[in-house]
Amino acid sequence: MTFQEQIQQGIPSILPPKKIYDLAINHAPKRKAILSAEEKKLALKNALRYFEPQHHAELITEFSEELEQYGRIYMYRFRPDYRIYARPISEYPGKSEQAKGIMLMIQNNLDYAVAQHPHELITYGGNGAVFQNWAQYLLTMQYLSEMTNEQTLTMYSGHPMGLFPSHAEAPRVVVTNGMVIPNYSKPDDWEKMNALGVSQYGQMTAGSYMYIGPQGIVHGTTITVLNGFRKIKLNPEGNLFVTSGLGGMSGAQPKAGNIAGCITVCAEVNPKITKIRHEQGWINEIVEDLDQLVKRVALAKANKEVVSIAYLGNVVDVWEKFDQENIKIDLGSDQTSLHNPWAGGYYPVGITFEAANEMMANNPDLFKEKVQETLRRHADAINKHTAKGTYFFDYGNAFLLEASRAGAQVMAENNIDFKYPSYVQDIMGPMCFDYGFGPFRWVCTSGKPEDLQKTDTIASQVLEEMAKTAPDEIQQQMQDNIKWIKGAQENKLVVGSQARILYADAEGRIKIAEAFNQAIAKGEIGAVVLGRDHHDVSGTDSPYRETSNIYDGSRYTADMAIQNVIGDSFRGATWVSIHNGGGVGWGEVINGGFGMILDGTKEASRRLASMLFWDVNNGISRRSWARNDEAIFAIKRAMHTQPLLKVTIPNIVDETLF
Repeated sequence: MTFQEQIQQGIPSILPPKKIYDLAINHAPKRKAILSAEEKKLALKNALRYFEPQHHAELITEFSEELEQYGRIYMYRFRPDYRIYARPISEYPGKSEQAKGIMLMIQNNLDYAVAQHPHELITYGGNGAVFQNWAQYLLTMQYLSEMTNEQTLTMYSGHPMGLFPSHAEAPRVVVTNGMVIPNYSKPDDWEKMNALGVSQYGQMTAGSYMYIGPQGIVHGTTITVLNGFRKIKLNPEGNLFVTSGLGGMSGAQPKAGNIAGCITVCAEVNPKITKIRHEQGWINEIVEDLDQLVKRVALAKANKEVVSIAYLGNVVDVWEKFDQENIKIDLGSDQTSLHNPWAGGYYPVGITFEAANEMMANNPDLFKEKVQETLRRHADAINKHTAKGTYFFDYGNAFLLEASRAGAQVMAENNIDFKYPSYVQDIMGPMCFDYGFGPFRWVCTSGKPEDLQKTDTIASQVLEEMAKTAPDEIQQQMQDNIKWIKGAQENKLVVGSQARILYADAEGRIKIAEAFNQAIAKGEIGAVVLGRDHHDVSGTDSPYRETSNIYDGSRYTADMAIQNVIGDSFRGATWVSIHNGGGVGWGEVINGGFGMILDGTKEASRRLASMLFWDVNNGISRRSWARNDEAIFAIKRAMHTQPLLKVTIPNIVDETLF
């Protein structure tokens, strides 16, 4: 069968042979046993409902074994034999170009070069899933191949509920992930519902088909590192940034450090992912011995090198060793998946990677105890360095939150706030989000590198023209973005699809997108998918990250994210998504995203202008109402340029009245 025929058949009526478990692949850790005997029976019933009754007798044994061995039913047998990657859009079968574009993005998320655990359909973060099982993937791709522009596919936590009649202006796909009743948002609730096959953790851009590999976070990380050094009034050259994690999101850190121009030491316990990041060119060197690491960093400091070094081991050992050896750390952070602390997101010190994985599955209570011991040691070591002048920030991965829950010394004197800021509080919030700058991204559906190069040139030209008249308040952001896009090709950021990310405000996004649409209409480039990270101006309500610089008491509310997705839906998005959970944990955040396909038509031009304006200014207005000065400036500027916009501006109370 051809690739197109395999897509169109969906779940095969004749069972394919069982797949051999490939040990060369980076697999998800075994999930802890959490289901009762009756619940296991229910999980099997839930899985078997995808298949015709004549196959149940054969599949029930196999699925039961998967549930016992891995803690989940992945349906490995149904993993396709064809290679999964972002093919040119013309190679996908279908009646709707919009649906074909979505298929391209789904396959990009599951590309072996992109996905963290591709056989478990997990893109990044240890549990950020595109689907719960392979039957869902097969059925979704089949539906998309059949869809017309008069239908909408509804996705319930990876499950394609079905194609419903709609209209050409409606989203082609509406995605929800993990949208459970609030009182059932504890980590074990996710474990149970995911094991039952009824809910999943979509992370931010995994379950919404908008992940573009580590590049997706490189730009934001570069901005964070650059502005971190600016904050402490240091040039990055010859100075040291220490962090951890080389996964789907955290793997961007070494590359960002190189672009920023500093020395980066990034610790990672997983040998496979460390090797992958090195092979991809995202890190320069791997060191496995602490004494050797000390010597290498001392040499790099002396020579003012720009270099990224992966330490294969636990980051706690690095912090403690550098303290003993008086290695000065200038910037410090952590980007392990602490939103997922008990299931592979963070590993205890002093235990091998393999032994920790075994303990995680077979003795979860002891594993939790060891993780919390490690968090206390981790925080103690950081405190010693900050006393010497290190600037440490929480990278929005729930490090400080979980450290506080473990009893670590991370609380401020008022015992309410953390002693260290979130990077959003200090850097990204006031410098980017409040002004409307966030991670706008695009994918060239032709798959041609030359198309990506043309879009880079177009974006650069648009930004340079805008910079001529941009107000002083955002000139730094404009220049950082121009420098970024001009260096994008030489930094070799592409992993998977021909994609790019660029921090832009509403004006920049609209002008760049319109320039793309005109180039498509002229036949200069193929169709383009627009999107963004949910980690943006208005997509996410997250009290410890995206909305951590909201100080009016509303940072725990989620109106903004919900309004964002509803508004995007009727203003022209091709698909929209809303998730419970993200980089800081299940039950800790609500986040929404979109995708939009530009095809060179006047309709696409109208939709992009309407939707992108709302997508950004929704967040600026909320931030303005929270009395953030930068956002008040930005929303007033937006109202000046768009007469139909009228936003309520807060009145500021004189502090002396209190």
